[in-house]
Amino acid sequence: MSTNDSQKLLTYSMRFEGSVLSRGFWLYVWRITYSNDQYIYVGRTGDSSSANAASPFHRIGQHLDFRSSAKGNSLSRQLRALGIDPVLCSYEMLAIGPIFPEQKTMDRHRPVRDRVAALEKHLAIFLRQRGYQIIGTHAASTEVDPELWRRVVTAVSEKFPNLTLTQPLA
Repeated sequence: MSTNDSQKLLTYSMRFEGSVLSRGFWLYVWRITYSNDQYIYVGRTGDSSSANAASPFHRIGQHLDFRSSAKGNSLSRQLRALGIDPVLCSYEMLAIGPIFPEQKTMDRHRPVRDRVAALEKHLAIFLRQRGYQIIGTHAASTEVDPELWRRVVTAVSEKFPNLTLTQPLA
């Protein structure tokens, strides 16, 4: 195998604040661009099966783990279900939090997890109503906390403006 020394190698850049490494309960919104299409994936940290609440940075690797044995890779599974190769996409993530710290026991973890799950569900609905194409499912049975919800809306509104108000009239 020979290499062409005149061929320029591709480079990529990544910048992030260290606080995105903090464990706890976060919401996150991925903007995925594929070809000329844009998809939105809304997620949260805070496991359903354990008292763990990882950082959003940790979730990036899990979501984009393409191995057949991978767990926690719901974003890449959703893209593949749409016939999209995740390697051909570009990604941007907005992380919000930590909204709550990681809890030490499942008894303390569950109510916090459920509060954040309600925010996740409402955020997916909110962005869909704003004209974004949401992928994934978002189920929650807990009522959303109105004050937390107001804060989430404030956090995402600048990055995700209301497309239904900016669409040209037909």
